[in-house]
Amino acid sequence: MILEARNLAIGYGSRVIGRGLNLKLTEGLVVALLGPNGGGKTTLLKTLLGILPPLGGEVLVQGQSLSAIPIRERARRIAYVPQVHAGTFAFTVEDVVLMGRSAHRSVLTGPSLKDRDIAHAAMIRLGIAHLASRPYTMISGGERQLALIARALAQEPRIVILDEPTASLDFGNQGKVMREIRALAEAGLAVAFSTHDPNHALRYADQAVLIRDGRCLASGNAREVLTRDRLGRLYGADVAEVRSELAHAFLPG
Repeated sequence: MILEARNLAIGYGSRVIGRGLNLKLTEGLVVALLGPNGGGKTTLLKTLLGILPPLGGEVLVQGQSLSAIPIRERARRIAYVPQVHAGTFAFTVEDVVLMGRSAHRSVLTGPSLKDRDIAHAAMIRLGIAHLASRPYTMISGGERQLALIARALAQEPRIVILDEPTASLDFGNQGKVMREIRALAEAGLAVAFSTHDPNHALRYADQAVLIRDGRCLASGNAREVLTRDRLGRLYGADVAEVRSELAHAFLPG
């Protein structure tokens, strides 16, 4: 086990968003967090990353309290992939990926040859090496998300956390990004992602955690946890379950 949250209380300042949350991330496994807007998913992810301090309980990384790990060391162990965004400055794709090497060098030094080699290898792995010199602001949403995943890989982390990685992506790019998330786990990393799509969790996650109103409704093996009844309670809506020899999917009722 690489990361563990024990009896976690999360929130902002004195405002508690959720309580009694437990989560385990293990090498080679993908954990999906599902729940309605405002349910606490993003707040939980930010607490796991150390962006927000726990209001109760603790987060452990390889048995060590996250609060005791220096920020630069956290960045070597945990990578964060935010929701895709357009970006403000026209950095090249290579520059964006190289930002993942910041935790491995002095603030006053530029990227080394090793840093560039690692960034290039990450871009090759994600199939975006041909975009290296393109402005990040001038590529598609799916390509930007792959660049952010490449930046995370360049950190050489043990854990990757993604916040709604397919938000605003078209159908084709959703599939590409989700396949890369699965590949991260198959390479031995511990991976967690939040999503509104139970089908992504069903197909690509090993475990699922259902969060509503800051509390865990269910957690465990994704295929056992993701049922029509539980999803109906989670989202407060009717859910249809479709099964055939070729597919298993959930649709709005």
